[in-house]
Amino acid sequence: MILRAYRERDLEEILALFFRSVHIAAAADYTPAQLDAWAPADPDREKWRASLSAHFSLVAEEKGEIVGFGDADGNYLDRLYVAPERRGRGIGSAICGSLEEYARRTGAETMTVHASLTAKRFFGGRGYAEKERRTVERRGVLLTNFRMEKIFFGAR
Repeated sequence: MILRAYRERDLEEILALFFRSVHIAAAADYTPAQLDAWAPADPDREKWRASLSAHFSLVAEEKGEIVGFGDADGNYLDRLYVAPERRGRGIGSAICGSLEEYARRTGAETMTVHASLTAKRFFGGRGYAEKERRTVERRGVLLTNFRMEKIFFGAR
């Protein structure tokens, strides 16, 4: 596996991975209506393109195939998704570690994420503490997530 910077030509593959990841990996924690609201079949491609281009965005690739991606905006970890068939192989940890290192390099003393019910355990295992249980609205549907924060010890 290699980690590399996001390129605009990655967008369609990332959107397909995002849809599969949400609809398969999070299916035990959210209703079908919630999954559709979170990861619709018709995503706003321009919004995604602009966001991924503006953030520090990474792609994990194996044999030319994108198997995960993540992005951060300063000390906010915006997205972290792994292909559902590749979960548990360290891909998410590698991406997350690189995003955390990016935040540290920019002088951040903490990293914040809004973790889904599905991702909460992953982030907790990486030292993130739950700060707030939240209810957010996506396309008129309510979803639960958690604001979690990791303190970087030794930050300047």
